[in-house]
Amino acid sequence: MTERSDAEVLPLRPAPRRGTVLLDQRGGDRALRVSWHDEDDLVVLSVWRGERCTATFRLAAADVPALVDALVAGLAARRPGVAGVNTA
Repeated sequence: MTERSDAEVLPLRPAPRRGTVLLDQRGGDRALRVSWHDEDDLVVLSVWRGERCTATFRLAAADVPALVDALVAGLAARRPGVAGVNTA
């Protein structure tokens, strides 16, 4: 297995076919890409700055519900009574 240098720029890849691209609140050219990889049974969260992928996180598909639960719980705690958020 070869390690890549932090200075290495990976080629721009198209937006995920199954997933989404979310823009960073700070603006600029930062984005989070979420892409499903059924062949590996995982979801990849990748952080982009312009055309450069700066970080990735490979999340097992079985762990996706825990991530979703954490996001929903955080939203519910911040904004009680938001439509579609079950706090029970």
